[in-house]
Amino acid sequence: MREFTTPAVIEPPTTGSLSDPVWANASSHPDTAVFSRRVEGGGWLDITAAEFAQQVGAVAKGLIAAGVKHGDRVALLSATRYEWTLIDYAIWSIGAATVPIYETSSASQIQWILTDSEAVVAVVENAAHGVVVESARAEAPALQEVWQIESGAVDQLTALGQQVSDAELDKRRTAVVPGDLATLIYTSGTTGRPKGCKISHSNFMDELGTATKVLPDLFKLDGASTLLFLPLAHVFARIIQVGCVLMRVKVGHTADVKNLVPDLGSFKPTFILSVPRVFEKVFNTASQTAHSAGRGKIFDAAAETAIAYSEAQDKGGAGFGLKAKHTLYDKLVYGKLRAVLGGQVEYAVSGGAPLGNRLGHFFRGIGVPVLEGYGLTETTAALAVNLPDDIRIGTVGKPLPGVTVGVADDGELLFKGGQVMLGYWKNDEATAAAIDSDGWFHTGDLGEFDADGFIKITGRKKEILVTAGGKNVAPAVLEDRIRLHPLVSQCMVVGDGKPFIAALVTIDPETIPAWAEKHGKPNDMSVLVDDKDLIAEIQTAIDDANTAVSKAEGIKKFSILTEDWTQENGELSLKLSLRRHIVMKKHEADVEALYAK
Repeated sequence: MREFTTPAVIEPPTTGSLSDPVWANASSHPDTAVFSRRVEGGGWLDITAAEFAQQVGAVAKGLIAAGVKHGDRVALLSATRYEWTLIDYAIWSIGAATVPIYETSSASQIQWILTDSEAVVAVVENAAHGVVVESARAEAPALQEVWQIESGAVDQLTALGQQVSDAELDKRRTAVVPGDLATLIYTSGTTGRPKGCKISHSNFMDELGTATKVLPDLFKLDGASTLLFLPLAHVFARIIQVGCVLMRVKVGHTADVKNLVPDLGSFKPTFILSVPRVFEKVFNTASQTAHSAGRGKIFDAAAETAIAYSEAQDKGGAGFGLKAKHTLYDKLVYGKLRAVLGGQVEYAVSGGAPLGNRLGHFFRGIGVPVLEGYGLTETTAALAVNLPDDIRIGTVGKPLPGVTVGVADDGELLFKGGQVMLGYWKNDEATAAAIDSDGWFHTGDLGEFDADGFIKITGRKKEILVTAGGKNVAPAVLEDRIRLHPLVSQCMVVGDGKPFIAALVTIDPETIPAWAEKHGKPNDMSVLVDDKDLIAEIQTAIDDANTAVSKAEGIKKFSILTEDWTQENGELSLKLSLRRHIVMKKHEADVEALYAK
C-alpha cells in the first residue's frame, strides 16, 4: 500500500483539556476581546477573555449543582450562537461530554440521540425544541433537567451554581485529562440510524495544536477574527471555535444566513469558513446581479480574468497583459466582491464537499484564496488542507503534520493520526469496520495522492451523500420510506455535491394500471410522468419520507421516470438492491435536469 506521511510538529498531549485556554487567556490577556455578541440595532458587543472565563465558570457551577458528573453526556440542541460556545466550554470544564444536536433534526432523530447517548440533562434553544425533547422522555429515562436558552438558561444555571465554590470547580476542571471523552457527534450511517463518534479532548488538542502552527495566517494574524455561521453541531465549525479560543481569535456568531452579507459587513472578519454551496451562491448572486443591471459582459470578463490570473500563479505568474486586465477588474468588480465578505477577509476555509477547480481559481483570482481541506466527523475535522503558501487547486491539500495517508487496493483512502476518533459509541462492530487492527481509519472515500502528498478525492465508496452545503445524508432512510407507497417501484435519492437533495422515482408497472383506470387516465407512462394527479400522489410519499429526516436532508425536488429499473437492464443486483453507479450513469441527464434553473 502506498503511504505518505507529513512529519509531526507537536508531541501528543499528555496533560490538560480543552477548557484550559479559557482560564489561561483570562490570566494572561484578561482585557483581550475574544468574542463579539450581536446587540439590538445591528452592532457588536465585545466580550473579554476575563468575562468569558467568568461566564463559563458560572454555567459550569450550575451544571455541577444540577448533578452532572465527570463523563456524563449533556445534549445541546441549538442554532449557532454565543451561548452554544459558552455552554460547550462549561460542559468541558467539569469533565462532561457535549452531545450536539442540529436544530433542524427531526423528532425521531432527536429521540434516538437522547436515548442512545443517555444524556442526563439537555440545553435547547427555544420552546419548540423543548417540546420535542420532552416528548422523548419516555424513551430517554436518563434525561433529567432541560433548560431553554431563550428562556434564560444561562442565568438559571448561573443562579443554580451560586453555592458551588471555585475550589470545587477547579477540582473538577483539573481532573480532566486528554483521553477523556469531549463530545459525541452523531453522524449519518448507511442504515439511517446516526452513530455517535467518540471524540476526546486529545483528538481536538492534537488537531488544533498542529493546525494553529501550520496556519499562522489565520490564527496568528494581528486582529484576527471570524464570523461563525455554519452549525456548531457540525465538527467543521466546532474545530474552528476551539482553535479561535486557543489562539484568542475574536469570534462572532450568526445563524441568520439570509442576513449573512450585512453581518459580514458589520463584523468584518479576517477569515471565514464555509462550504462550497455558500461560495457558489456568492458567485451566482454576483453574476445574476450584474446581468440584471446590464453589466453582465463586464462581470463575465472579470470572472474569466480572475480564473486565468489564478491559473497563471501555478505556471510562473501572469504576463503584463493579464496583470493589466486584472488590475482594472480589481477596481471594477473584485473589490466589490471582497466587500460582500466584509472587506477584510484574507482567506476562506472550505470543507464538507468538493469545491471545484473553477470556483477555487475564481476566488483566488479575486484576492480571497480558499484553503480547501478534507476530513470527517470521525477524524475531528481536517486530515489534510491546502496551506496559504502551498496551494494546489483541485486537491484537498497534503496531510496535516503527524498524519499518514494510504490508498488501499480498492482505491479507498485510509488515514492514521492523533485526531482519529476513539470509536463509535456503544457500537464495537461499526468501530471495527471503520478502524482496522493496524490503526488505519477507513474513510469510505476513493482517492489518490501525488508525489508531493497532495490528495485528490475521486469518488465515494460508501453510500452517503454529501451536499454542496456539507450535509451528510443517508439515502436509504428516504428511499425505503418512498418505496412503501403502492405506486412506487424504485427510488434513488441524489444530491452528492449538489445544493439540495432530490430523487428519481420509477412507477410500479403492476399497480399503475388500476390507478390509471380509476382516475380516467391512459395507462401510458410517457403521458403519466407529467400528470398532475400522479405527481401529487408521489409527493405524498416524498412528504412522508421527509418527516424522518431534518429539513436539510429532505427531498426538495423529484422526477418520475418513464421506465422501471430491472435486473435485466443492470440497474438492480441479484438481491434487487439498487446499483447506484449504473443508474446514475444512465440517468445523468435526468439528475442534471433536477438542478437546472
